[in-house]
This record gives sequence, structure tokens and C-alpha cells, in this order.
Amino acid sequence: MEIVVTGRNVEVPEHFRIHVEEKLARLERYDHKIVGMEVELFHEPNRRQSKNCQRIEITGRGRNSVARAEACAQDFYAALDCAISKLESRLRRSHDRRRLNDRRSRVMAGRGGSTAVAVLEQELAEQRVEAFIPEPRGHSEGMDEPPEDLPGRIVRRKQHSDEPISIDEALSRMELVGHDFYLFADAECGIPSVVYRRKGYDYGVIRLGS
Repeated sequence: MEIVVTGRNVEVPEHFRIHVEEKLARLERYDHKIVGMEVELFHEPNRRQSKNCQRIEITGRGRNSVARAEACAQDFYAALDCAISKLESRLRRSHDRRRLNDRRSRVMAGRGGSTAVAVLEQELAEQRVEAFIPEPRGHSEGMDEPPEDLPGRIVRRKQHSDEPISIDEALSRMELVGHDFYLFADAECGIPSVVYRRKGYDYGVIRLGS
């Protein structure tokens, strides 16, 4: 896995690059399709934000998949640990979904039927509860801070690919970027749709229609 570490107005020492590579190496076991990691360091010069003045963004890229996480702390080492912890949780959750789908397909092909699938889902849900407790999201997480004198502005615009994908693929991409919803073109019906997270480990789908 290729790892690129850069700094925006920050000089990145070689020993920190090595530290980043060692930390990220353990994430390969969750998704071998991610072939590259981009790690970017930011420094916030505002003295009023000294407790969160160092920010790290991690972006993992692969074929048709992107995983992201970011974190702020008083030093880059703490920010890196926090960002990697978030990214690992998202990769683990996506890995669990793929594993459940594979096991569901094998069961339905055999004699297990829907009862066995329900048992598998319950077992995996119990494992995830023990392994992953999501952290509360701040209102400003993942968004640029607008100037204090101009509140309520649109500070970021994104454009999604209109390539049709399945609902399952949309859920996987949503998990990898750590969002609560994901906009996509549904390959089954061709309608712009949104998958979103509900309570527990359930999901919902919203489609446009007259």
C-alpha cells in the first residue's frame, strides 16, 4: 500500500512519516482494495484553538472506493491516533457488511433459508456492538469553519458520480467515508436515491418520485 504524507504550511519530519506508515500498515487487513493512503497535516494558527490546533486528514483510495477520516488535537501524534481510530472503525464496519453478505449468499444457496440468515445477522450485530462504539460527531466535523461574522454560509460543494451502483455498494461507500447518508444513482431503477443510517445497524433508502 502506497502512503503519501504531506503538510499544508507544515514541514513533515522523516520520523513522523515512518510513524504514520507503521500506524496505517495494520489497516490493510480490512480492505485490500485500498491501494493508497493520503495523509495531510494542517496547522491552525488561531491561538483560541490551541487545544485543537493540529489537524490530520486521511484518505484511502482504491478501485471504486474511498475511505476518509480526520481529527484535531493539541499535537499531531494525538490527532493521528484519533484519525486512524475513526478510519479503522469505518473499515471494520464495511468489512463486517461484506462478510455478512458473503455468508448470507452461501446460506441462501444451501438449506439454511431465512431463519439461518437472521441468526447470522444477530451474531454479527453482537460482535460489532462489542468491537465498535461510534464517537459522537460534532456539528462542524468535516466542514470548513466559516468566518464568525458570516454564519450560515454554504462552505462546501460536492459533485457525485452519476454512475449507477447497487444499494449495497452505496452502503459500503457510506460506511467508508463515515457519513450518515450517501447520494447515488440506483442501478436497479435508475432513480437518484439516498441511503441513510437508522438506529442500531439498520438503514433506509429515499428515492425521488412524483
